[in-house]
Amino acid sequence: MSELLGVAVLGAGHMGADHIRRIDRAVGGARVAAVADPDTGRAKEAVAGIDGVTVHPEVTAALDAPGVRAVLIASPGPAHEEALLAAFERGLPVLCEKPMVPESAGALRVVEAEARLGRRLVQVGFMRRYDAEYQRLKSLLDSGRLGRPLMLHCTHRNVSSPPDFTTAMLVNSSVSHEIDAARWLLGQELTSVTVLRPRSSSHAPQGLLDPQFVLFETADGALVDVEVFVNSGFGYQVRCEAVCESGSARIGDEHTMVVTAAGSASEAVAQDYLVRFADAYDREVQAWVDATREGRVTGPSAWDGYTASAVAEAGVRAQRTGGRVAVELAPCPELYRDISR
Repeated sequence: MSELLGVAVLGAGHMGADHIRRIDRAVGGARVAAVADPDTGRAKEAVAGIDGVTVHPEVTAALDAPGVRAVLIASPGPAHEEALLAAFERGLPVLCEKPMVPESAGALRVVEAEARLGRRLVQVGFMRRYDAEYQRLKSLLDSGRLGRPLMLHCTHRNVSSPPDFTTAMLVNSSVSHEIDAARWLLGQELTSVTVLRPRSSSHAPQGLLDPQFVLFETADGALVDVEVFVNSGFGYQVRCEAVCESGSARIGDEHTMVVTAAGSASEAVAQDYLVRFADAYDREVQAWVDATREGRVTGPSAWDGYTASAVAEAGVRAQRTGGRVAVELAPCPELYRDISR
């Protein structure tokens, strides 16, 4: 247990570079042993100053590098399935950023491959489960103090969208976090999706239908609505209010420093998810490292990753048709049936 966990980080972009920094500086019990990225120059820049790291253009070379005992996948979503299956072949535990696999068919293949192994190797990176505010809300709802949850009102706003951001990605990238958070907070599956669209903001790039209003129904009759606005222009905001039979609870109100000067008051608004959820990412990766060193796998499962992709696909169909679309899930393998959300 005294030996540091050698981690191969796949992807050295915005998210991957932040995880490299996190493992090196903020997380105990682990070290970056290898990094894979087709852009080896970017990878070398991300590991500058870190001793003992090898850089590779290919995933398999990083997985086979000396000292690698675990994998953190932070590459683009379409590359995840191949990387996960390669990790399975080597018996390596994995923390995989969301989406686990963007398409539900590919995500189901990962679930089935892990089920054939007969043990869990994957934790999916739904970091909101590790956010202090979300954890307090989860504990409150589980306690029953406010009675049965009836509705969740969610807000998900970004400053601006990347150049390659599509209308479908409002649901299958941005709202995927709310999909997992709602399932986890309520302990219920999402059974249908409806997407409504107001007129697009003038700040949205041409062809991008932004903002949108997404409505989910759950197996136990609760409703979850999400306002997703990825070109708000002013900041990154994530909020959630649970309305229950005997009260409500809201998280996400920025309790930051308020500056009063020149006849006005102002407070900072986070501009990036890596700022808003910095502590959650730290706790998530630390929990993964601790569990992995003990031979355990905890946190969101491959089944949670598959379900999020399946619900998001239903949401994209609802975007296109303008109607209510039912969520269809494959039968849950025995491996995941006893996992408490």
